Amino acid sequence: MYTFSGKLKTVSIALMILGALGIGYGFFSAPKTTEDVEQALQHDQEADHGEVTAHAEETTHGDSATEEHSADEAKSHLEHLLHQGQNRPWAAFFIAAFFFLMISVCVLVFYAIQWAAQAGWSIVLFRVMEGITGYILPGSILLFIFLLLSGLHFNHIYVWMAEGTFDATSENYDAIIAGKSWWLNTPGWIIRSFIYLFIYNIFRFMLRKNSLALDKTAEIKIYKKNFNLSVAFIVIFGIIELFMSFDWLMSLDPHWYSQLYSFYVFSSVLVSAITTIALVTIYLKNKGVLPFVNSSHIHDLAKYMFGFSIFWAYLFFDQFMLQWYANIPEDTAYFFPRLLGSYQLPFISMLVMNFVFPILILMDSDFKRVPWFVVTTGIVILTGHYIDIFQMISPATVGDSWSIGIPELASLAFFLGLFIFVIFSSIAKVPLQAKGNPFMKESELYHY
Repeated sequence: MYTFSGKLKTVSIALMILGALGIGYGFFSAPKTTEDVEQALQHDQEADHGEVTAHAEETTHGDSATEEHSADEAKSHLEHLLHQGQNRPWAAFFIAAFFFLMISVCVLVFYAIQWAAQAGWSIVLFRVMEGITGYILPGSILLFIFLLLSGLHFNHIYVWMAEGTFDATSENYDAIIAGKSWWLNTPGWIIRSFIYLFIYNIFRFMLRKNSLALDKTAEIKIYKKNFNLSVAFIVIFGIIELFMSFDWLMSLDPHWYSQLYSFYVFSSVLVSAITTIALVTIYLKNKGVLPFVNSSHIHDLAKYMFGFSIFWAYLFFDQFMLQWYANIPEDTAYFFPRLLGSYQLPFISMLVMNFVFPILILMDSDFKRVPWFVVTTGIVILTGHYIDIFQMISPATVGDSWSIGIPELASLAFFLGLFIFVIFSSIAKVPLQAKGNPFMKESELYHY
C-alpha cells in the first residue's frame, strides 16, 4: 500500500499555489487597451524592436487620403496586437489544461488496450494507470470552464466566434468560416465538448469500479465486463478524438485543415501518456511499493516510448510532406510561422526532443532497462511534447507576441502540481496489486 509522502504533497501544493498566483498575475498584467499596446511598442522601439511603431509614425507623412488609410491600418493592427496580448494568459492556461488532461485520457486508452488485448505483462501496472486516470475528472472540469468562458466571449482564442463572422452584411464576414457554420457554432461546440468530457469520465468510472470489484470477488463475469467496456471505449474514443482535435485545436485556425491532424495530436499525447506511466512506475518502484515490477516491465514501457516516438515523427513528416507536395496555400499559412517565422526555435527544438533524442537513446535494448536512462529520456520527451502542444496553439492565438514568461510557467506549475496531487492521492487509496485479475500471476513472472 502506497502512502502519499508529505514531501511530495507539499511540493505539489506549493506548485499549485505559485501557479495560481502566476496565472492571476498573467491576467492582471495583460494589456487592457490599445494605449497599453502602444506603450509596450514604444518601449520595444527604444530597444530597437519597434518596427510596428516606426511604421505607424511613418504613416503621418503623405496626402490626407493616404494618412487616413494608414491610420486605420495602424488602429486595426493595434487592436490585433491587443487581442494577442490578452490571449496570452488564456492560451498558456489552455496549453497546460489540454496537455495534462489528454495525458490522463490517453493513459485510459492505453489501459483499455491492455484489457481488450488480454495482455498479461501489464497487470502489475494497472493500479498505476488507474491512478493517473484519476486526473480526468478535475482536468475535465477545468478545461470545460475554459471552453465555456471562450464560448461566452471572455477571450479571443477562437477567431470564428468573433461577432459578424457568419453575417454576410458585416465587415467581419468570413465566407470560408461561414461555410463551416453548420459545425462551427458556439452552442454545438460547447455541447460536443461536454459530450467528449462526459464520455472520458464515465468510461473511467466504470472501468475503475469493475477493476476494484474484481479484486474482491475474482469473478470472471466482471473481467468480461471490463473487456467489453474497453473494446467499446477504444472504438468510441477513436471516433470522438477526430472531432475533438478539430473542435479544440484545428478550429483555432479555421482556414487551415489536415486529414492527418487528429492522428498527429493523438500520437503526441499518447507517447506522453506512456512516458508518464513509466515515470510514475519507476518512482513507485523506488519507494518499494511495486515489488513485482521488474526490468522487463520497464523495458516494455520504454519500448512503447520509443515506438510511438517513431510513430509521431512519421505523422509529423507526412503532414508536412503532403502539404509541400500538393503546394496548398492554406497549409503553407500553417507551416510558415513554425518553420520560417517566429516559432522556428520551439518548432525545431521539439522535433529534436521528440524524435532525435529518443531514437538515439532508446534504440539500445539495454538502455531501456536502466531506470535513470528512462527517466531522463522521459523528461525530455514530455518537455518536447509540451512544446509541441504549445506550437499547435500559440501561433493562432498569440501570434508573434509569444514568449516564455510568468503566464506560461505559472500555468505549467499549477497543472503539474494538481496532476501530481490528484494521481498520487488516487494511487494511495487502494492496494497496488490487482489480485483478482486472472492474468496477475503471468504479469508477476513476466520476463522479456
